[in-house]
Amino acid sequence: MDIAILIFLSSGLFLGWSLGANDAANVFGTAVGSRMIRFTTAALICSVFIILGAVFSGAGAAHGLGELGTLNALPGAFMAAFSAALTVYWMTLARLPVSTTHAVVGAIIGWNWFSGSVTDLSALTTIMSTWIASPILAGIFGALLYKLTVWVLNRAKLHLLRLDSYTRIGLILAGAFGSYTLGANNIGNVMGVFVNSSPFTDFTVAGVTISSVEQLFLVGAIAIAVGVFTYSKGVMMMVGDGLMPLSPVAAWVVVIAQSIVLFLFSSITLEHFLASQGLPTIPLIPVSSSQAVVGAVVGIGLLHGGKGIRWKALGSIASGWVTTPIISALICFVMLFVLQNVFNQTVYYEVRYQLSTPVLAHLEQEGVPSTELTPLKDREIVGGLRFQNRLREVVQLPPEQEDKVIAAAEIHSLLIDAAKFQKLDRAYLSGEQVRALEQLQGRAFAHRWELYDALASLTPAWRKLENNKINKPFNKQLGQQLDYIFSYFEVPQVASESL
Repeated sequence: MDIAILIFLSSGLFLGWSLGANDAANVFGTAVGSRMIRFTTAALICSVFIILGAVFSGAGAAHGLGELGTLNALPGAFMAAFSAALTVYWMTLARLPVSTTHAVVGAIIGWNWFSGSVTDLSALTTIMSTWIASPILAGIFGALLYKLTVWVLNRAKLHLLRLDSYTRIGLILAGAFGSYTLGANNIGNVMGVFVNSSPFTDFTVAGVTISSVEQLFLVGAIAIAVGVFTYSKGVMMMVGDGLMPLSPVAAWVVVIAQSIVLFLFSSITLEHFLASQGLPTIPLIPVSSSQAVVGAVVGIGLLHGGKGIRWKALGSIASGWVTTPIISALICFVMLFVLQNVFNQTVYYEVRYQLSTPVLAHLEQEGVPSTELTPLKDREIVGGLRFQNRLREVVQLPPEQEDKVIAAAEIHSLLIDAAKFQKLDRAYLSGEQVRALEQLQGRAFAHRWELYDALASLTPAWRKLENNKINKPFNKQLGQQLDYIFSYFEVPQVASESL
């Protein structure tokens, strides 16, 4: 592997280390802070299960942040991850359990700002809604589980020594579950920005294909584990004892409550089950384990009238949540400027937009009137924000239609290269999908929708189903497969003159 690639990837490892140093407190902080489990024991269990969760279940939430912005150059992905990691590291020094998710979101927005890319407001709204939902859900789960647990223990009338032994075992099991869900939900934070510019290549061992993304997840998970061992103890004590004194039973409840919340936002199986029943699904995106833990602690505290809650400490933690994305975005913007202008690195590839005749025809089929778009016909515009501004100067469209226009006009320069086709990750695609791609070898496409239409015309395996709750899992998986194909066969673009 090229040394430059290792240097760029190091920011993701730094972010993983920072996450481990900060977020391990969310699964074992209450146990360590209440002196029920030794730090070394907690760190070992946490590390092992974080790695397992990241490798085996990390795919669910990993794509959530990708909708917010596509970091299409490795140096830019490096700086986004570094900015988020630096922000989390500073907060860790202050012994504050901040959200790695907040830091990564801020960094991506900073990259979008610097590169002139459009931030998907719908995706941002969905992500920010979880910042409110996760602590509330954790608080509800925490309060209910605490009442249930106390009721069961009162009925059981266990001897104090036996209760102590059972509690220790329960904390270990809860911590293992929490660590697994932390790895599954938050590996997208650590390595998500590198997915579209992964330096790894797929390889096969004993007939098993290990994809580039799986390799990224493994490396990132190991970095998280190192962070747990080397620097997590201070934050563990803050969560476990600084916010509110917790009994061992309450500590167990907190871990279970936050683990359930992380599971809800990372489980593909749960999403498929809800969709199959025609029920609303939960968005699979990385959420803040810090917020979930704090929410659970506050939920238990409110059961006791809120008297034990250290509101000043809670205020400090909440202020960290608010400032984290802002600080991360500003750091990312400034550092991208330095990396581009001082070190002459390409931190992003210019994206071009053009409303050509085929694009206008495609938009008509999508239900978007093209008559008012003709003033921009055949004009090539560089940059998503520039194109959006020019579009709004010409016509005011509903947000959904505007998004369709921007997506359709975006030029991607796709080529189904025969040599690259041979190295395609066939384990990720069906045989029918691969055969359809094989028929397109040698063909070039200027837009992603053109490639999609060509594939869909060859086989139903590449066709999206009707947009409803039942079909959501299939369409989501297909969307991820298409993203893989688009990224895999894309040819780097050369920026044109801005209009």
